[in-house]
Amino acid sequence: MEEDLVAEFSTYTTRSVEETHDAIAAHYYDLLLEVAGRAEDFTTVMNVVDLGSLTVGDVTFGTEVRMRFGEPGFYHIGVPLTGGFAVREGLRKLLYASTGRACFFDPERYISVEEWTGDCHTLTVKIDKLALHRQLEALLGRPLVRAPRFEPYMDVTRGPGRSWANLAQWSLLEKDVSHGLLRQPLIRGRLEQTLLDGVLLAADHSYREALAAPPPPMRPASVKRVMDVVQERPADPYDAARLAEIAQVSVRTLQEAFRRHVGMSPMAYVSEVRLERVRVQLRASAPGTTTVSDVAYRWGFVHLGRFARRYRERFGETPSQTLRAA
Repeated sequence: MEEDLVAEFSTYTTRSVEETHDAIAAHYYDLLLEVAGRAEDFTTVMNVVDLGSLTVGDVTFGTEVRMRFGEPGFYHIGVPLTGGFAVREGLRKLLYASTGRACFFDPERYISVEEWTGDCHTLTVKIDKLALHRQLEALLGRPLVRAPRFEPYMDVTRGPGRSWANLAQWSLLEKDVSHGLLRQPLIRGRLEQTLLDGVLLAADHSYREALAAPPPPMRPASVKRVMDVVQERPADPYDAARLAEIAQVSVRTLQEAFRRHVGMSPMAYVSEVRLERVRVQLRASAPGTTTVSDVAYRWGFVHLGRFARRYRERFGETPSQTLRAA
């Protein structure tokens, strides 16, 4: 998290379709926007706050509209406060969002909003995928073996779902508070982390049972020693014997300790850390300055097909998609 930044607020009111398109594209994604209802009723009112890895906003159009988005590359949650909308992800069946039932969008599917009621007022939250994965790893205390799979609906009528939606709405209310708490970098950073933690505890996904389980026992010093060294020097050549030497235990003892406390072998952990570094380098590369294969080879991945499959399982997108978005 970047705790040296303050929250940035933006407000738009316009009757222009083109200005509406530009405002949405500036904060969310490029899109095709079509007015399906009475053109004379079209009036966009949109408020947005940038919280780093999250963009929180609310929007109304005053009439029925339709929208088409490419693969957003972000997680996205739409929470109707009034009215509702129907959305299709790729070739899947329509999802219907209404007051109390939010939609959780997958970041790697084409999004088509096929119905948006004239009275629809929606809280809309864009979430950086990598930031959410890192937060999930922090809560679990271990690297993710594969990317989480989220259910398409999220209940915001009660419990953690309602609390999360209320907190997201509060961040928008702060735009009218001069010198408010959210304009303090410390508070902005903590709110960002709380919203990331909150959605992982409010939404249904493939790691919910693991989050609900009792916390694992503290890792032994031998495991922590190896993890710290690998995190500090991931490019060093490692094998099981060297890792056991770093841990000051036998290979068999270290293998069992990693299995119990990390959920994978020591060499698998090395691979996971290197995979993360590949992603960091791809995201930081200027277009045309490198290739996926060059970066993969640099970090020791020589079987490109196997590497690409693992990368997509881990991050929910292909390495080339990450590089193109850099």
